[in-house]
Amino acid sequence: MSAPMDTTLELDDIQRGVLSPRPTPYAATYLAFRIDDRTQGRELMRRAGSAVTSAADSSSPLGDTWVSVAVTRWGLEALGVPRASLDTFAWEFRQGMAARAGALGDVGASSPENWETPLGTTDVHVVITAVAPDSPRLEAAMDRARPVHDRLPGVTAIWRQDCYALPTETEHFGYRDGVSHPAVEGSGVPGSNQLEVPLKSGEFVLGYPDELGGVQAPQPTVLGRNGSYAAFRKLHQKVAEFRAYLKDNSTGPEDEELIAAKILGRWRSGAPLALAPQRDDPALGADPHRRNSFLYEEVDPAGFITPGGCHIRRANPRDASVAGAVRLHRMIRRGAVYGPPLPEGALADDGTDRGLMFAFIGAHPGRQFEFVQSEWMNDGVFFGSSDMRDPVVGSADGEFAFTIPRRPLRRRLAPLPRFVVTRGGEYCFLPSLSALRWLGDLRD
Repeated sequence: MSAPMDTTLELDDIQRGVLSPRPTPYAATYLAFRIDDRTQGRELMRRAGSAVTSAADSSSPLGDTWVSVAVTRWGLEALGVPRASLDTFAWEFRQGMAARAGALGDVGASSPENWETPLGTTDVHVVITAVAPDSPRLEAAMDRARPVHDRLPGVTAIWRQDCYALPTETEHFGYRDGVSHPAVEGSGVPGSNQLEVPLKSGEFVLGYPDELGGVQAPQPTVLGRNGSYAAFRKLHQKVAEFRAYLKDNSTGPEDEELIAAKILGRWRSGAPLALAPQRDDPALGADPHRRNSFLYEEVDPAGFITPGGCHIRRANPRDASVAGAVRLHRMIRRGAVYGPPLPEGALADDGTDRGLMFAFIGAHPGRQFEFVQSEWMNDGVFFGSSDMRDPVVGSADGEFAFTIPRRPLRRRLAPLPRFVVTRGGEYCFLPSLSALRWLGDLRD
């Protein structure tokens, strides 16, 4: 689909939540709404167009506090977007995440019939996300956002999830999170890997050329340009089971940490095996300028240092020889913890729901999020092992063992249970600020 071949991003029209990294620490809230009255739904969009912070506003008085607005396919229908326009959106977005469950590995305990109500249903129309450095400022942001949806009886709040990121940046399994993010041409935001060439803006923002020279641009142009897609996921973590697995498969505390590093590809401090192969290096793990600047192919093509089947090498094989052009499958990833931590050292589940809220952002839901999830996370063919799943987030249920390459004999661990269960998710469209206003001005 043709569009102006302009590589200068119009940052003042792009929602800040698309490109800007979140602060550390931070608190966040996800609110889902159902539109019961089209006119009032349009008023919600009109108000949002005035309240959402743009990507050009990173030095605003609000600092690292902002609000983002996303709309599902069902939301666009509820707003009265014409069918001819809806048909120009990505096919996966139009189907919805629940319909894509088989391709995504959302089966068994993770299947949509087990999702948290109302996630994955046609009732989820709009998702508003607020982000701030701490809870008081988050509440202030929510207060400022309240006029967007307040006193609109035809717009109903149906779901809320509070989450956070600690100063340590760790998630419930104990690993430092949020370490890797790509550089996007024209964004002004540096990538975390100094060895990675910035990706074309069209990989992440609609209406601009991508790595293949194509342009994804839903129609009309005002609706498609400067927007993006987000795959929202709520993932429950079985922390006690993960800890027990490490303990049962190790010979002692040091070996336990080594297995944890081999499973993820990083020590829990954030230091990568590629740069700290023998032992953890907490100073490296805490250094955002060094901890992600590495490649695989020249020094570790066989995965003796960083196993080919570990989580970070699956999520981003970098320069390794794999099936698939890696640069076509990169995403911007935003993660936040929900629920209280399991007490240190506890090996029994306490019955509390805890896990991660993820948003995977990109202009190509199919060849970015879905490809990585189906081909790299839930298959092993791409690196030469057909029966392996990702050891952390893969859809294994005790069928597959995890193998650690080493000389003279590889180390084979016990079969992997499913450590992460999908609690719900949805594909959303992140409209530009001008698109929010356009949605607000729709008429029947």
